[in-house]
Order: sequence, then C-alpha cells, then structure tokens
Amino acid sequence: MKELGKLHQLIINVMGYDIAFNLEVIIMTWMVMAVLIFFGIAASKKRALLPGPVQVLGELFVSLLYQLTVDALDEEMAKTYGPLTIALFMFLLLSNWFGIIPHLEEPTKDLNTPLSLGLMGFFIAHYAGIRAKGIGAYLKEYGQPIFFMAPLNVIGEMAKVVSISFRLFGNIMGGAIIILVVSYLTYSILLPPFLYFFFGCFVGTIQAFVFTMLTIVYISVQVK
Repeated sequence: MKELGKLHQLIINVMGYDIAFNLEVIIMTWMVMAVLIFFGIAASKKRALLPGPVQVLGELFVSLLYQLTVDALDEEMAKTYGPLTIALFMFLLLSNWFGIIPHLEEPTKDLNTPLSLGLMGFFIAHYAGIRAKGIGAYLKEYGQPIFFMAPLNVIGEMAKVVSISFRLFGNIMGGAIIILVVSYLTYSILLPPFLYFFFGCFVGTIQAFVFTMLTIVYISVQVK
C-alpha cells in the first residue's frame, strides 16, 4: 500500500511557513489540460459540413452538455453557463480516465482537486444568485422559513461543497484502494485489468457526470 502514501512534493518557504505542492497532481492536471486544449484545436481547426471523427466527437460533447444546461437553467442562461458545464465535465472525465493509463494517476484522487472544483461551483452559484435576484432578495432567502434558521441555511449551503467534493474524491480513491488490494491478492494476473477499466471508464464517467450536473443544479437553485 506504499503507492497510496507516496507523495512527490515541492516545498516552498514563504515568510517562515512551508507550503507544500503535490507535484504529481500538478503535472497530471497540466497533462489533462494540454490534452483538452489539443483536442479543442483539432476539433475546430478544420470545421466542415461533412465533419471528421474529431469534429463529430467535439460537437457531440458540446451539443449534449449544452442541452442539459438549457434544461436545467434556460436558453439565455445556458449561453453563460454552458461553457462551464462542457469544460467541467470534459476535465473531470479525462482526469478520471487517466488512471487507466499505466504510470499515470487521476488528479481527482487528491482531495485538493475535487474540493477546489466544488468551491469554484459554490462561488459561481452564489454569484449567479446575487446577479439574478439582487443582494437583498438573496440574503432574505437565508431567513426562510423563519429568520433564526439563517445559521442552519448557511451550514446547509457549505455542506453542499463537502458533499459534492467528497463524493467524487471517495469514489476515485476508493477505486484505487480496491485495485491495489486485489492486485496484491491476485498478483495482477486477472482481475486488476478489468477493475482498472470498470473504475476508470464506468465509475469515472458516472462521477464526472454527477459532479457536473450537481454543479449546474446548484446554480439553478440559486437563480430561480
């Protein structure tokens, strides 16, 4: 189980305090972003009425996820938050799939990644709520149904960040632990390749979709 506890860290001293950066997560995240940027360029560089396979795949992602955003919000707001839905899902999907490739790790296996994305969705949702309702109406909702429920409503909103982040982290990390345990028991002969495919492709895809849809639902709740 040493693989789970092994960390390659960059430690920087700032004003007497040591700040540690997980180099593996940073590199994997940069690799995911590089692949997505390359895919975006390849899908849009030679657009044609008779599209090639890369353009078809890109248009499939965009059209399906954009329509889901329209269903959750509306046509006008989808123009603002549709790109967020598409980018977030594709980033999480590729991040979760990275674990299938030998010697690569999922950035989402580190709690900092899903927690950062959860906080990002939290601030975007509440910013959208303030823009849609105004600061007065937005703050008034925290006093519903009775004004002294405000602290519980604030805690409930913060709990959404914990829920969405730890759900993704728990599923990805749990899959990695199961694969390691089974690999030691079977000497990586039979089950591990199947488990890599199951947790990487199937569970990874489901968790990317759930995280993305919950983020859009949180935005929808705030603006309506």
